[in-house]
Amino acid sequence: MAVLEGKRVLLGVSGSISAYKAADLVSQLGKLGAVVHVVLTQNATQFVGVSTFRALSRNAVLTDTFEEPDTQRIAHIDLAQSADLVLVAPATANILAKMAHGIADDMLTTCLLATPSSTPLLVAPAMNTQMWHHPATVDNVATLTARGIQLVPPGSGLLACQDVGEGKLADIADIVAAVTQALTVSQTLEGQHLLITAGATREPLDPVRFLTNRSSGKMGYALASEAVRRGARVTLVSGVSTQPPPNGVHLIPVETAQEMLQVCLNTLPNVTGIIAAAAVADYRPAEAMPHKIKKQEGESDFTLRLTPNTDIIAELGRKKSDNVKSIGFAAETQNLLQNATTKLERKNLDMIVVNDVLQEGAGFEVDTNIVTFAWRDGRTLALPKLSKAEVSKRILDAFESL
Repeated sequence: MAVLEGKRVLLGVSGSISAYKAADLVSQLGKLGAVVHVVLTQNATQFVGVSTFRALSRNAVLTDTFEEPDTQRIAHIDLAQSADLVLVAPATANILAKMAHGIADDMLTTCLLATPSSTPLLVAPAMNTQMWHHPATVDNVATLTARGIQLVPPGSGLLACQDVGEGKLADIADIVAAVTQALTVSQTLEGQHLLITAGATREPLDPVRFLTNRSSGKMGYALASEAVRRGARVTLVSGVSTQPPPNGVHLIPVETAQEMLQVCLNTLPNVTGIIAAAAVADYRPAEAMPHKIKKQEGESDFTLRLTPNTDIIAELGRKKSDNVKSIGFAAETQNLLQNATTKLERKNLDMIVVNDVLQEGAGFEVDTNIVTFAWRDGRTLALPKLSKAEVSKRILDAFESL
């Protein structure tokens, strides 16, 4: 079987003179078994034609945001969410700027904005040396790499403009190697069954209102996606999330903390590991009203009585066998390690991942995180700001070492 057999690659080609090299890239990926879908910017079509990529990929090639080959699906969403990997090669300074700032004004940039954060995204820049070293481009590349986008660096040499320096598109062999490495993760978790929790719980107050939190589910979904890539069987018990379901997981949606607890307890006898990334409500209304609570005239305040929810990971920690390894999360705002260490012992965790949600680039609703690992033997490891996809790799590396 070819090394990339059946892997779906979305290739974006932007308006660089090196766009013609992307034709060879499609050919090489196809020979490895990849299914390649190509999207061209309008500027790219000035250098190479649609028919070339259509013939090489044997798939429709899109250039316009409003092209819809399949009327049952929205093209940019389907392409982005069905891809196992997204690659932009060549990536011009213009496309890097649009990616960094979330601009979606054509088919390619719309696809890129719709790509799930868990999907590997590679860029191979190509431009004039001065453009590559311009402070704006440097800042944009730094922004993208902080989000977890993988850079296939440009080479040096004689450029099309006759300048000599950095900016040449990386060798096609190097780009193919980067794609292959990203798509062929060692099956280090084969035979493992992981229970992963993600997202926010909702605790109903009445049919209209509920108590919840700001969790987007991005961290838990990135963990689930990475675990599947490493060969694990994954049961993802998810509260409310803004993320599309990762491919290959058994997703069980829940709403309340009590529902999540029951599903986790039912799943526990069959798992070999637990990673609890969900943001579970500590309290729920003592009584959920059957009808909407109406505002009373002249009422100066409103008292809401809460009752504690069961601590899910602590309950799982009490009931799991010793050979089931567990990792928890602690979202803190002060005394990070002290609070995390207390939770580590009380919840019978093997490791805890703690972060200060007040730090810029950490916590809820962002694509990055700044975390510290703490183990039962007293070891700690502080990580710099990384994409949640990269943090998930570090967490699963740590899980494997357990």
